[in-house]
Amino acid sequence: MKEHRYRPLTSEEITVLVAQGCESSDWLLVEVAEPFHPARVRHTHFAGPVRLGCFDGKVMTGPGVEKPAGLYDAVLVDCTVGDGVRVANIGSHVAHYDIDDGACIEDVGVLETTPVATFGNGVRVAVLNEGGGREVCLYDTLDAQVAYMTSLYRYRPVLVERLEAFAQAAAELVKSDRGRIGIAAHIRGVDRMRDVRVGDFARVEGAASLINGTILSTGEAPTCVGAGVIARDFIIAEATQVDGGAVLYQTFVGQGCRVGKQFSAEGSLFFANCEAFHGEACSVFAGPYTVTHHRSSLLIAGQFSFFNAGSGTNQSNHMYKLGPVHEGRIERGAKTGSFSYLMWPCRVGPFSVVLGKHTGTFDTSDFPFSHLDATPDGRSLMVPGFNLSTVGTARDGAKWPARDRRKGAQKRDRLSFDVFSPYTVGRMMRGSEKLKEKMDTTAHDVESVTIDGIQIKRVLLRAGLKYYRIGINLYLLEVVTQRLARALEQGTPPETALALGEGAVYSAAWVDVGGLLMPRARMDALIARVEDGEIENLEQLTQALDAAHQAYDRDVWAWVRVMFTEVFGLNLDAATPADLEKLADEYVEARTRFLQLILLDAIKEFNETVRTGFGQDGLGEEAVDDDFHAVRGTYEANAFVRRIQAEEDAAARRAGRIKALLSTTA
Repeated sequence: MKEHRYRPLTSEEITVLVAQGCESSDWLLVEVAEPFHPARVRHTHFAGPVRLGCFDGKVMTGPGVEKPAGLYDAVLVDCTVGDGVRVANIGSHVAHYDIDDGACIEDVGVLETTPVATFGNGVRVAVLNEGGGREVCLYDTLDAQVAYMTSLYRYRPVLVERLEAFAQAAAELVKSDRGRIGIAAHIRGVDRMRDVRVGDFARVEGAASLINGTILSTGEAPTCVGAGVIARDFIIAEATQVDGGAVLYQTFVGQGCRVGKQFSAEGSLFFANCEAFHGEACSVFAGPYTVTHHRSSLLIAGQFSFFNAGSGTNQSNHMYKLGPVHEGRIERGAKTGSFSYLMWPCRVGPFSVVLGKHTGTFDTSDFPFSHLDATPDGRSLMVPGFNLSTVGTARDGAKWPARDRRKGAQKRDRLSFDVFSPYTVGRMMRGSEKLKEKMDTTAHDVESVTIDGIQIKRVLLRAGLKYYRIGINLYLLEVVTQRLARALEQGTPPETALALGEGAVYSAAWVDVGGLLMPRARMDALIARVEDGEIENLEQLTQALDAAHQAYDRDVWAWVRVMFTEVFGLNLDAATPADLEKLADEYVEARTRFLQLILLDAIKEFNETVRTGFGQDGLGEEAVDDDFHAVRGTYEANAFVRRIQAEEDAAARRAGRIKALLSTTA
């Protein structure tokens, strides 16, 4: 809001205002900026101190609809109104608000701020465990990493105590007796708003009731709260859209999210780019890219990340004993099929698919890319590694960065998009050890074995090992050859390119901290800095987490160097040009084998079975084929297939460049 030198109203201006239906309990408390146009203030009641800006120009109130700035049929109680603002048709009053330049408030029932409002900050959300014990304190700049640490590291009480102190300090900063409506923000057709701050360029249109919350918004990343929304004790972040009768209670909605179509959420956190429609969430930690689109889907007491919930997805956190105290984890990239059911506590490994009704508990965290199904009596079955080379998994790594709706420079959640990483590949290595141990110690006449609560057919142990071996070898070779090719093209000697990077941290185990991947050792060091008081506030914690994110590539390389020696028996520090040429050839072979498996999965989408139902108005196979090709296209022309084929060619070219450059440096 511009700085103005305000002056009292003149007697002539008061006379004009009164003639236009305006009134005040004390005209001496009404001050105005120059130039003041009393003709643009009509049928308005003033109570308490009120300051008015310049009401020149017009305000765009809808597509192609402009209306004059000014005050019309309104009641203002202790407010400051900026330049070019329109306030019109207020049913009750606007009280204790600073309304910034260019804002529009129209057809609103009541808009008020009560003493010492916190605008949703400081609300404690019983996330993940409905019975409590993992509460997260809301504040404007909450991010997925801090929320993860606060809720999941309860066994580090000093850490949690300090994080909660940081959050409370942030909440204290926004306490105020006055609310704010930001620059060019629009509030139209809202029944009731109490203790709600609205950011710049936000649009609040047709909401039913908003109580104790913050709507963060900027010109680069405007936020929209739409028709029928009911929200209490909430924070909605930038570039987010909440509409369609959504109901939020004690809920945080992060940047770039979409919530609507009667979705309801209670005690939940949604971070970057989540989508939630039709269904329900209760005590959910919805990490980045959690998606639930369908009716009859209930997400409850679970932690999710890069997750896609099928229709009718359901979980149970109540065993009718000590209350709803159970919780579960579905790790990054996993999906559930229609009407899947999980009884908590359970843990599902990364990039797995869950089908059926599971009535027992299990832990498949060491078996990523697996297929989980249930027998009619609820027993859980697993095909380890089955999804490693499926089309869906191949698409995941590309689609998430392309679907990042966050705008502007400030993207609070730090995200690692890689499907294959030390986190998932390390899990494959641990899973391989478990599969091999079972294969070596189980008699051949045994039909199935049980690992961590889930059954695996004995004949699938070897298949799982094969899938994981393909994934492990490919990842290590890919990272090495990619790094080597880039360095050689820049004229960097191989020994320099393959050396350990400065500041890199090695840890055999990696963690997924709310979407950010890092070595456990780096995470432990960061936690220790918080516990020891070296990190004293949220700003310093943000800087430390940003540094961990920026160190991702260096840390990946530190892990790959160690694991490459373990898997291939070659110390990269001692690798000769001949060794590196051999690795380039092995990479092409591994990459081609992997991509061919994906193409084999893709071609299933074009076989005879999936053509059922095509050619309805034609006769014979020709009509079926013509209809199918008109709608779905051909395998050869499919964009995904062509991309995978191009990746095959790229792998061969990379290996060729490496070998050619090595020959010139020999």
